[in-house]
Amino acid sequence: MTRIGIIIGSTRPGRNGEQVAHWVHEQASRRTDATFELVDLADYPLPHLDEPMSAVMGQYQNDHTKDWAAVIGSFDGFVMVTPEYNHSTSGVLKNAIDYLYAEWNDKAVGFVSYGAVGGVRAVEHLRLVAGELKLADVKTNVALSMYYDFEEFRRLAPSEVQTGALTRMLDELITWTTALAPLRAKAVAAV
Repeated sequence: MTRIGIIIGSTRPGRNGEQVAHWVHEQASRRTDATFELVDLADYPLPHLDEPMSAVMGQYQNDHTKDWAAVIGSFDGFVMVTPEYNHSTSGVLKNAIDYLYAEWNDKAVGFVSYGAVGGVRAVEHLRLVAGELKLADVKTNVALSMYYDFEEFRRLAPSEVQTGALTRMLDELITWTTALAPLRAKAVAAV
């Protein structure tokens, strides 16, 4: 069964990302074409990138990196839930991404973003990063507006339009994850 990790891309106290990720998980768990698991970056307190070698080398020295690699390596694809901070993603999400390389390769990723303008600028940056990691990003992005999809900027209340966008994004994500399976199998066989 295809395994998709839903990454909560913020560790900020009072973050909105946790309720967004739970909404994604609740909607996704109704599907029968994959299993979905929450991955909370708060549970993986990675320091600022402290590996002496580039992640491309795959020669991880630190236990926290090896643990993180095992988690990410166990998934076939991802949904990244990201806030928009200063026209980009959160530092903690970018740091967690930068720790690894091969564990992201030949997998698909979809984005659920939130912010004043739906977090779309954060996703623009993440799409550039995904390309470098051989991580196939799907077209549909769920962009939740703090003005229209949250009550009083704190309580998630997504519209039916957003639920429809999430369904389309998940459809694309599963399609691409399935299409990339032979490449992942080839990489495992080469090890």
